[in-house]
Amino acid sequence: MAKPQLTVNEASETYESAMRNVLPAGDGVCATCGTWIEPAYTYCYPCNSQPSELAAVVPITYSEHLGQMHLALRRYKDGPPSDRHRMRIRLCAMLWRFALQHEQCVADAAGAPEFDLVTTVPSSSPKKDEDRGNLRWIVKRCGPLKKRYERALLATGDADPNDRSFAPDRYKTTERLDGRHVLLIDDTWTRGGHAQSAAHALRQAGAATVALIVIGRHVNPDWEVGGVTCGDRFRALPRAFDWGTCRVHQLRLRSVEEA
Repeated sequence: MAKPQLTVNEASETYESAMRNVLPAGDGVCATCGTWIEPAYTYCYPCNSQPSELAAVVPITYSEHLGQMHLALRRYKDGPPSDRHRMRIRLCAMLWRFALQHEQCVADAAGAPEFDLVTTVPSSSPKKDEDRGNLRWIVKRCGPLKKRYERALLATGDADPNDRSFAPDRYKTTERLDGRHVLLIDDTWTRGGHAQSAAHALRQAGAATVALIVIGRHVNPDWEVGGVTCGDRFRALPRAFDWGTCRVHQLRLRSVEEA
């Protein structure tokens, strides 16, 4: 007898116990990526020290180092074949569910009416990007996004693939994108250099707007901010992940409450 297929909601709930809603920009939270910072600053050090080519960055969840979410985001690319397939399905369901509810939030935050093109951040190594199409596999099967997906970016091989910082020559586009509003998808944001490099290439090719949905905003649990580790800050967040909100929703709600 065939095994029953998981629904999108069922598959997306697999990692819920490890997921936490990402905080909106504000005191003690980086305005770009959502990590914790000293309240005197607006941006974390990596976001402040590299060009900002993304009109909006909206992570689905925090991803604590070596936690369940982080391991899933590593093993869907590098794990045994059976694990990779299972994790790709579940990560696809997470992206599907989030995009269905919040893509317009991301467009609004970016100042775009809607996104007419969806693409992914490639690996930095051309060979690795050809060999591993894991993120492309996810987006090409994600219901709300797949019909607009194009492989618009390629790795040039001109930048150090092990360097996570911004490099304007890291990627190239496959075509001109004059006036198009682009939704960029990535799996993990650590320093943001690869996503910003990808957005730079898209903007150089004429894209009017580039915004990012990233599955996990990586958290180093040992890093201290104001005498409190990010691990403690992560564990202090509500454990019940709310699919009905995102950091754009939360910022709007706070603005209404403060008005």
